[in-house]
Amino acid sequence: MPNRLRSRTRRHRPVWKCYSQPMNQLMKTESSLLTYLALVIAVLFWGLSFVATKIALQSFTPFCLIFFRFFAASIFFGILLWRTGFPPLTGKTLQSLLLLTLMQPGLYFLFETTGLQYTSATKTSLIIATIPIVVLVFSALYLKERLRLLNTLGICFSLVGVALLVFGGDVQEAGGMLLGDMLIFGAVLAASIYMIMTRRLGESLTSLQITGMQIIFGALLFFPAFLWDLPKLHWQAVSSESLIALVVLTIFATIVAFLCYNHALTRIPAAQAAVCINGIPLVTACGAWMMLGETLSLMQLAGGALVLGAVLLANHTPKNDEINIPTST
Repeated sequence: MPNRLRSRTRRHRPVWKCYSQPMNQLMKTESSLLTYLALVIAVLFWGLSFVATKIALQSFTPFCLIFFRFFAASIFFGILLWRTGFPPLTGKTLQSLLLLTLMQPGLYFLFETTGLQYTSATKTSLIIATIPIVVLVFSALYLKERLRLLNTLGICFSLVGVALLVFGGDVQEAGGMLLGDMLIFGAVLAASIYMIMTRRLGESLTSLQITGMQIIFGALLFFPAFLWDLPKLHWQAVSSESLIALVVLTIFATIVAFLCYNHALTRIPAAQAAVCINGIPLVTACGAWMMLGETLSLMQLAGGALVLGAVLLANHTPKNDEINIPTST
């Protein structure tokens, strides 16, 4: 009898071992869903931010609007980091955070705002859509990330979709001066470097610490430009709609979207996260149609559908491929 009992015991695995593997798979699935949900939220809010910015610029000057956004957000993140803990600002970490702030929001907003004075918004949108291509090159060179053929095709198709979405309507002028185009490409480089650096910092800092310090340093960076632009602002002409748009931009586009996107960048390859920004023009077009009365042509609708399909294609990863996920956040 004792031998039979021992043989039966060997046949039965402990209950906790039977459930541990499915539970681990479920946790991984939930983590992946939360990561892509964060990306969707960021793209949604950033896409709608263009509509809110258009409303806010009816009363605010550009640099005043940017500074008000980052100043208000810096107060929020300052209080939050004071309660949760500021990152250890060693020499190397401080240097990385300052360089990150210089790239985004610093140089990105500077190049984009200045470039729009010399080139068309249509060409600007198409040039900005090349960010995933630049991130793809940087990821291969510096992060040693692999992209399969389907991922690369997804990036290419997304560019085609953005081109249809941008050029499919009534466009009077698609050209622009070379200086403006080069400035927009400067914004592309700044945003690409920012994405790569965020992935690196995600190995030692949390997404909250990265976003908080980025916003705080960004407010300080834009303060001189705000002082230069302040005399042009007429407070009596500021409308309630512009004030509401400023509040929306500060809470959703500056705080929530940056938190979600930086969170995603620490958990998936940078090139896959970057390609999702091609969905921003689609969100902007839909938001402008619903809130500003702008319409979409059939070609633009087709381009929007192609963008969404390309995003799914570019994020396709075979089941047998492993994605390097940082263990500390």
